[in-house]
Amino acid sequence: MKTTDFAKSLKMFLGDYLPKIRNVSSHTISSYRDAFRLLLTFCLEEVKIKPDKLSLNNFSTEFITRFLEWLEVKRSCSIATRNQRLVAIHTFFRYVQVQEPEQLHLSQQILQIPYKKHPPKLIRHLTPEQIKELLATPNSKTESGRRNLTILSVLYDTGARVQELCDLKVRDIRLEKPAMITLTGKGSKTRNVPILGNTVTLLKQYMAEKNLLKSNSKLDFPLFFNQRYEKLSRGGVSYILKKYSSIILKSNPCQAFQDLTPHVLRHSKAMHLYQAGVNLIYIRDILGHVDLATTDIYARMDMESKHRVLENAFPEITSEELPDWNRDEKLLGFLNSL
Repeated sequence: MKTTDFAKSLKMFLGDYLPKIRNVSSHTISSYRDAFRLLLTFCLEEVKIKPDKLSLNNFSTEFITRFLEWLEVKRSCSIATRNQRLVAIHTFFRYVQVQEPEQLHLSQQILQIPYKKHPPKLIRHLTPEQIKELLATPNSKTESGRRNLTILSVLYDTGARVQELCDLKVRDIRLEKPAMITLTGKGSKTRNVPILGNTVTLLKQYMAEKNLLKSNSKLDFPLFFNQRYEKLSRGGVSYILKKYSSIILKSNPCQAFQDLTPHVLRHSKAMHLYQAGVNLIYIRDILGHVDLATTDIYARMDMESKHRVLENAFPEITSEELPDWNRDEKLLGFLNSL
């Protein structure tokens, strides 16, 4: 069977270019691979082109637009997911235009396909009191409860992404002053995040209990692991969070604890830092954002701070002593005549 130019380019893109040249994370590669898996499904079901027959000549702006519409209509994907799939296609054709110069015009046409606008989602976050309630839920008298409390505390205190938490190793923890955790984020970029008293205490107790402090041979051992001594998965952390939010919902049916995700704790940390007056640049560095504009969303969404500013700056122009309409004879007479 003759290999098509698309098959050859896609193999080099996913197998060599992304991991070896761009040093893209395995999660990003998986996301891009899923985008092309859906594209091949679309070709087979809608366009009636078998994957082994698909070539770059089959691509066009109309072809990609149909695929994106198929994602929304037939697959019921959100606009954000649609845009995410388009990111993968754009990245692929940026690669193709260099590797296959004869496809330069096609690549430029596809790169001009715009992302679909969609209303920004409201940032969900917990209040400091709700964070305290969540961290008070695990049973610290049991080994699993102490581990889960440490996981939730580290997740909130560092503002880490859930995968960054799962990837933590023993060597990434510094318990001596100044205590900090080294997180490895998107693009394999590392950052040092300070951790505070209660989290340091919990980590010391947890690592001592798990014998993670005694030997240098355990420096590359996962910090948080399951019963098979494998690092926790994102699903495992989400399960732990859902477990304790469900317990809270039984006694306190609060909307904030509905469908609680690890990213809500990240948003909560960022919002609490901003409300405490921490500079957005420091918040950006703690969260590992590349662009300050990404961090600026917390300033735009912080209604509490906006309310306090307006209260302090806006003069009271409405009199507190309003007339009692019950004593207005003309008004009462008019109302009675209706």
